[in-house]
Amino acid sequence: MLETTPCEVDASFLKGMASPKQEAPADSGLIERMAAGDERALGALYDRHGAVAYSLARGILKNAADAEEVVADAFVQAWRTAAGFESSRGSVLAWLITITRSRALDRVRSRHRHAKALERAALQEATGFALAPAIAGREPERAVEQEQMSQRVSRTLAELPEPQRRVIELAYFQGMSQSEIAEALGEPLGTIKTRMRTGMEKLRLALRGSDSEGRR
Repeated sequence: MLETTPCEVDASFLKGMASPKQEAPADSGLIERMAAGDERALGALYDRHGAVAYSLARGILKNAADAEEVVADAFVQAWRTAAGFESSRGSVLAWLITITRSRALDRVRSRHRHAKALERAALQEATGFALAPAIAGREPERAVEQEQMSQRVSRTLAELPEPQRRVIELAYFQGMSQSEIAEALGEPLGTIKTRMRTGMEKLRLALRGSDSEGRR
């Protein structure tokens, strides 16, 4: 199945947006009420445009939970910056879509950074040393090796038991400390440490096994 790129997703939404002249007065009125501190106006704005924002975020992120968080963050930002909204620069919906898109792309970039961090950590667990990123950029064969390593990390992570995978994802993709993970999941810190250690050990063993097979 063909995947829709972020740019294509954005275009599909922007095509259907109303211009400032066509926009229902109620939208601008809601923004004015939000700027005055009316929380009910924020709820009304979410009821009106939340589904569109969610569909855009889901199209970019390909993940329901991440999309929900991004939309929540986007509407919080809209609440905080409502006083700065200028109708002359575009519709309320276009403004919300811009905020949502920016938040979603930030999440994508964050995912990539944390995925690379996990890859390096797993590689170090497997081999006892970490490759410098700059070297991979200069050597095509090393770049291929790291791409293969990244794919193995992703496959192995997907095969971990959910509790172990969840802890590793929160640590490396969300940047949470083990104490923060324990609090968020309502689990003892010792349990979180054990899951992290066990999960990383399984990654290490899987990567060592894959590396040995690749040299045969």
